[in-house]
Amino acid sequence: MNTQGRPTTPIAGPDTAAPETFTGNRGLHIEEALIFETGRRDVTGVDVDDPGPFTPRLGGHARTAPIGLPGLTEPEAMRHYVRLSRQNYAIDLGLYPLGSCTMKHNPRLNEKLARLPGFADVHPLQPLSTVPGAVDLIAELGRWLLELTGMASVAMSPKAGAHGEYCGMAAIKAAIAARGETRSIVLVPESAHGTNPATAAALGFKVVPVPARADGTVDPEAVKARLSPEVAAIMLTNPNTCGLFERDVVAIAEAVHAAGAYFYADGANFNAIVGKVRPGDLGVDAMHINLHKTFSTPHGGGGPGAGPVVLSEKLAPFAPVPFVRFNPDGSGEFVETRRQAGETATPFGRITAFHGQMGMFVRALAHMMSHGADGLRQASEDAVLSANYVKARLADVMTVAFPDRPAMHEVLFDDRFLEGTGVTTLDFAKAMIDEGYHPMTMYFPLVVHGAMLIEPTESESKASLDQFVGTLRHLAEKAKAGGVADFKAAPRHAPRRRLDETRAARQPKLVWSDPAEETRAEAAE
Repeated sequence: MNTQGRPTTPIAGPDTAAPETFTGNRGLHIEEALIFETGRRDVTGVDVDDPGPFTPRLGGHARTAPIGLPGLTEPEAMRHYVRLSRQNYAIDLGLYPLGSCTMKHNPRLNEKLARLPGFADVHPLQPLSTVPGAVDLIAELGRWLLELTGMASVAMSPKAGAHGEYCGMAAIKAAIAARGETRSIVLVPESAHGTNPATAAALGFKVVPVPARADGTVDPEAVKARLSPEVAAIMLTNPNTCGLFERDVVAIAEAVHAAGAYFYADGANFNAIVGKVRPGDLGVDAMHINLHKTFSTPHGGGGPGAGPVVLSEKLAPFAPVPFVRFNPDGSGEFVETRRQAGETATPFGRITAFHGQMGMFVRALAHMMSHGADGLRQASEDAVLSANYVKARLADVMTVAFPDRPAMHEVLFDDRFLEGTGVTTLDFAKAMIDEGYHPMTMYFPLVVHGAMLIEPTESESKASLDQFVGTLRHLAEKAKAGGVADFKAAPRHAPRRRLDETRAARQPKLVWSDPAEETRAEAAE
């Protein structure tokens, strides 16, 4: 991570906190302790009779000491987690400008449909004869994805974006092996998501970076200079992480294919081009699609997610099992094993036990069918319009990293407008928390110093964008007017003040321990 100009140790500022209260609460802002601090080991929310005589089968795995879980009554447990939930920021509370993440509104109609018993209660071990509707829904969603991307085949089973990356690159590796070749290098632009080089490395490839040129895009000549018989693929995000469309993407694809390599596209930013550009027409061989971003299913909190991978005709035979094969009559046939795949397919293997996330599939297809082709295209246009509106409204008080290129779904600012103020990107972001906003993506992509990446999405109204823009204008003008002390003290109104992020990352405490016991242990020593 770019740490230049990024102090992570808290800096003391003026104490303007509200007076102390007896409870530590501030009105409806409840001070909530850790569950281990509030729980008592002699309390439980459920009374269970002692079991009768039995013979345990755990052997050496049997527990030999108390489990050490906190004990709470049912009301106490409920209140604890509700209070914690009120301290979280969410898309249902306000604009969520986290760049490269597409934090858009999740229509409640999609949620209602995903909770229909036939979908919500389906079990992966049910006989296929009992789930024909679920199989048909997966097949229909796959058809929509192929139509939107212009690709030949789709693997629906990957559970998230990074999982999809692994799937697509594994298919590329299998295709190269089927040609009797061994290629060891993957090209990855410097502005790529961190998962791209990680995926390539996990599959045993050597990662060779491709620098960005001055306008934030990849130069085809820089790619050609790095191509060789050892290159297996390039992993390119388009639109890229600078919020720019790679205008030379076709030339890059042609050069990569001429070298016998494959073109993997990171589909994280597909929200900018759905209905406008088909990746298959640009020369893409494989691309994952984040259903939990582009098609509005819940994003964040660790899942669940869904990262289907669309594949070109050259890679289609290597799609992993299980998959849904389209029959001539339009129905879907669930293919569970390599043997069932037949002679026309040579799956590289299996990357998940079962077939993806049913709830995500239902939500995504509901979103697609609600919008239709024209609605999906308009959503992309509105996402791009929102980003360019934010760019235009802030260009005079903040510094746009690449001002001469139109933004796509997100706009990238750097920290030049803060030069001489004593305020850093981190300080600016912490001040946004006091204003009631989750900060934008900070210090990424690394090709821009002090990066601030904002993605407003198509969900926001003009009034919502105007309030957000007004907040950032106010903060930028305040920084330039000498308000550094307030920035260094931020956040003042959050449940917790600023932390030492470097220490938290290098010396994390992953297991809670009783401070009193720690004190006694130190005294004994």
